[in-house]
Amino acid sequence: MEMMRDPYLYLNTEVLKNKLGVMDNEKLNTIEAEYTSTRLKELIENPIIGNFDFDHLCRMHYYIFQDLYDWAGQPRIINIEKSEPVLGGISIEYSEFQDIKITASSLLAKMKAVDWGKSSLNEKAESLSKYMAELWKVHIFREGNTRTIVTFICQYTESKGFVLDTELFEKNSVYVRNALVAASVVFKDLGDKSKPQYLVKIVKDALERGESSIK
Repeated sequence: MEMMRDPYLYLNTEVLKNKLGVMDNEKLNTIEAEYTSTRLKELIENPIIGNFDFDHLCRMHYYIFQDLYDWAGQPRIINIEKSEPVLGGISIEYSEFQDIKITASSLLAKMKAVDWGKSSLNEKAESLSKYMAELWKVHIFREGNTRTIVTFICQYTESKGFVLDTELFEKNSVYVRNALVAASVVFKDLGDKSKPQYLVKIVKDALERGESSIK
């Protein structure tokens, strides 16, 4: 994957350019967590209305990250790699930036075509995990993909009449991200090394908790 200088970073740093002018990654991460936590709570109370298409997903990302980044809600314009500790420092092969919209739109169309009403709990867990991981692997945005995709999927399921316990994902955010990584380990040269079972497990738990909460 050809890499270019990252226009999202302050020059000669690893810090994302941000509206607050914060030049320290640790400080930025702390502030980002505070701002996005507030926005995510607002989204739970007042979901963004849409068709669960690519535009809807982008609007959701904008809402969550609007306080921090000028590019909130906009697909990334470069190819990226991220060192993953659970993979010994190597990166997932994310989508080429030119392919983001068409790949994500195709996945969303397939997800929306599923007859969720006829799916068992296990089938729902398997399918939702699959679409969650595949959308995450596109890595539509320069930052904030996990929070956006998880929130989007949770609100999608609610629109279909069944509930995922969002608190479970929130309280186990590190596990969720590592599970998304494990489910996405598919390389052009090394083949499919993915282990989707970790993501399926927490999605199934979230479905079971969601079901019991509405009984």
